[in-house]
Amino acid sequence: MSDDIWAGLADQFADEAYASVKGYVRTYVMHQQLLEHLPPPPAPVLDVGGGAGHQSFPLAQAGYDVMLLDSSPAMLDKARQRLARLPAQARQRVTLVQADGENAEEAAGGRRFAAVLCHGVLGYQERPEPLVSQLCRCAAGGGIVSVMTGNANAAVVRPAMERRWDDALASFDARTEIGVLGVPGRADTVEELSELMRSRGVEPLRWYGVWLFVDWLEFSGADLDPSDSKQVAATAAVELEASRRDPYRQLSRVFHLVGRKGPD
Repeated sequence: MSDDIWAGLADQFADEAYASVKGYVRTYVMHQQLLEHLPPPPAPVLDVGGGAGHQSFPLAQAGYDVMLLDSSPAMLDKARQRLARLPAQARQRVTLVQADGENAEEAAGGRRFAAVLCHGVLGYQERPEPLVSQLCRCAAGGGIVSVMTGNANAAVVRPAMERRWDDALASFDARTEIGVLGVPGRADTVEELSELMRSRGVEPLRWYGVWLFVDWLEFSGADLDPSDSKQVAATAAVELEASRRDPYRQLSRVFHLVGRKGPD
């Protein structure tokens, strides 16, 4: 039997989740946040656990040199399918590598990158330290490290919005849950992740929320229509603004932390 836990989830994750309003908001909001910190293209970008390339392929289209690393053959198959639909010049700027994130430095051949992305991956690790160490090692001097993961301080949001009150009460002190895809996950705090980065030579620059109102609406049972482009754009604009401001970003179930590595 395959040990690829994403084999049965690739279609749901790569096709359905990202085609939703929530999926669009994630990609749009994080892209705008990244642009605040990325050096200009064609700077090299490493996307660790990059899945089907929803976050890094737009960077390739913008002129960045992208290496997408993922341990899942099923997700890499999805990435190849999506890559084939990109313009030829963008395709030439993308390299796909099958490897575990905890072996990213070796898999990248010791190459150092102007930006190292790791979005939605850390929560699937039993401990964050080995993966964070690899991310920081793969960043070049002056490069950025971008991590998106679950916000332990807002773990109560989902069960409360779904009116699972016993689970919500337990979530105030919990770090793990079964995620929306049915896979067990673990959450972190901005403070803890910032300290992990700092101890590995990466100084935190800024953190953001990712999902707020779309989360609350989805978990309360509201139906968001991804075909209503005007409504989707308006939703994304509000989410982007909320992601940068307190107290809204603190209530986001997911956070995005960006740091800069010190000089070599």
